[in-house]
Amino acid sequence: MLMKKNHKYLYSAGFAVIALLIVCTLALGAGNNSEFGGSDDAGGEVIDKVSDDFGGPWWNGIFGDYELPEETESMLFALQAAAGAMIIGFFIGYVYHGKRDRKFGKHSEPEEKEE
Repeated sequence: MLMKKNHKYLYSAGFAVIALLIVCTLALGAGNNSEFGGSDDAGGEVIDKVSDDFGGPWWNGIFGDYELPEETESMLFALQAAAGAMIIGFFIGYVYHGKRDRKFGKHSEPEEKEE
């Protein structure tokens, strides 16, 4: 029983530390009047400053200059995040059930009651 309480305390403390780091990071960013921007935009700005003879994009993509609407881009990003979370969740469950199966036996069936 003592081990379970320690694990709960450890998980709670870890969660609190992570939450505190996220809040501090967001507060620091909000205090500096900074904006969220993509790395593609920042990289393009740096290239424009450094190189005067840069000719622009080398390739326009599969659909040419067509750009998806913002809602579609957000949906695809959310789908990608959900797929990643599912993969991570699968491996966490796989490891957890592997430990449980080694401890209690694989596919242990409940005992039948005799009447």
